[in-house]
Amino acid sequence: MNKKEIAVSFLKLASSGQVRDAYEKHIHPQFRHHNAYFKGDRESLRKGMEENAIQFPHKTFEVLRVLEDGHLVAVHGKVKLSPESQWSVIHIFRFEENMIVELWEASQEVLKDSPNENGIF
Repeated sequence: MNKKEIAVSFLKLASSGQVRDAYEKHIHPQFRHHNAYFKGDRESLRKGMEENAIQFPHKTFEVLRVLEDGHLVAVHGKVKLSPESQWSVIHIFRFEENMIVELWEASQEVLKDSPNENGIF
């Protein structure tokens, strides 16, 4: 698998509730992240992702765009937590040894009454 495929595989596994499998396959032991809602270590984010999977068992993730630049991969996707809650999410992954070693995330909820006729996707 190339880096783009690894990043997408990680997101698809994690968003479908297979968080431990996603971590075992794709997350480097020295992984760190920049999600402001959790401590920056590997296990804190994993636990948060598992709790999210329980809270939103029918969550879906759709890949819209994937970009690669050296050891960085960016994935722009659409996350649907429920019919009422959709999000545009951008994940930026940094790779080492073909494993994800660092992660940044930016998200924005889809506004139902946005004045922008182009939408956020």
